[in-house]
Amino acid sequence: MTEPIDHALRVEPQAPESPLTEAASPEHAAGGLAIPAGVVVLEGTADGARRSVAIAVSRFNGEITSKLLDGALEALEEAGVSRDAIEVMPVPGAFELPLAAMALARTRRYACVLALGCVIRGDTPHFEFIAAEAASGLQLAGLETGIPVSFGVLTCDTRKQAEDRAGGPHGNKGTDAALAGLEMADVFSQLRNAVAQ
Repeated sequence: MTEPIDHALRVEPQAPESPLTEAASPEHAAGGLAIPAGVVVLEGTADGARRSVAIAVSRFNGEITSKLLDGALEALEEAGVSRDAIEVMPVPGAFELPLAAMALARTRRYACVLALGCVIRGDTPHFEFIAAEAASGLQLAGLETGIPVSFGVLTCDTRKQAEDRAGGPHGNKGTDAALAGLEMADVFSQLRNAVAQ
């Protein structure tokens, strides 16, 4: 039997955070992950101490993406990332986010890269193309570089939905992207340390 890794955490089943969350977002599955006893678990935390973070942010729909950026910066600061360890790269739109994320990740200067953008459905199929290419391109940036790339791109039917997800009743998805990026950076660090031992 394998000994648990020092940094591994045991995860206990938890109830969903709030019934309101489930009611407000029925398309999302509840939390409550249950991992059986006796297995080694690697789980990261949103610890930003001694980590540097890059943020690629779209200028298109800037009134929305500015709020996403504010949420991400606040979350990073609360997690212990110092302001001088954060670099922000504005890009024209969501379509340019994957290239920016790839370039930032390839430098190997950052523990993670956050991609923040907003695409709102219009009267043409343009929305589907941009949203799909942004998602697949950002995933590819993370897969090719091994650096966590966090998806903070809103893909909404209406401006109201976007506003709600950039600081309204659905929280701030910039905050969510920041915390997810830090968590993945931490678990990757644990994995590298475990392999080195």
